Amino acid sequence: MPTCLITGANRGIGLEFAKQYAADGWKVIATCRRPDEAEKLNALEGEIQVHPLDVTDFARVEALARKIGGEPIDLLINNAGIYGPRVVAYDSIDYAAWAEVLRVNTMSPLKVSAVFADSVAKSGLKKIVTITSQMGSIADNGSGGSYIYRSSKAALNAAMKSLAHDLNAKKIAVAVLHPGWVRTDMGGSGATIDPFESVAGLRQVIDELSLETSGRFLAYDGREIPW
Repeated sequence: MPTCLITGANRGIGLEFAKQYAADGWKVIATCRRPDEAEKLNALEGEIQVHPLDVTDFARVEALARKIGGEPIDLLINNAGIYGPRVVAYDSIDYAAWAEVLRVNTMSPLKVSAVFADSVAKSGLKKIVTITSQMGSIADNGSGGSYIYRSSKAALNAAMKSLAHDLNAKKIAVAVLHPGWVRTDMGGSGATIDPFESVAGLRQVIDELSLETSGRFLAYDGREIPW
């Protein structure tokens, strides 16, 4: 039975990942900040462990690794993330909010990956993926704005590109994945696809990920996105 660890698994894309992998017979280690309020996650059927975790609390990240005890993790999915302030002009940035978004979206996925890298290396599949956004593509930015969110995802992409090189020696494949514009709390009701379609596509991309394709920026439909 393969094992995956998912951050931010209480709703949206993270919840759908947990649902689909559990339904396919995987052991799912699901994390979220408040498990007692995660009714949909707790109601899922299958081999699911739910653990409390705020990914910005690095001591708690390390404590979770000790609690799991070095159990092999075939697939680590860094899904937890936030958007931050929605509409902010270049001359009225909330810099404290920007720092918080960077801590959640950029620093935390690298910390989680670093803490669990040895557990991933012990597994059969050896894969780490991080949910990013096409808005983190500098080449694709044709509209401006969204300084906080865009920069957090661009920085995340840079960090994970470096991680792909550094974990090659451990035979761990790494990728950043754009889930599409998904109808979630973050994506809103006007988004173009639902979580099931997004995650089904992302799982296909993850299945095809290998050391030879490590370090890529891919969409849920397999399309490669320019940096």
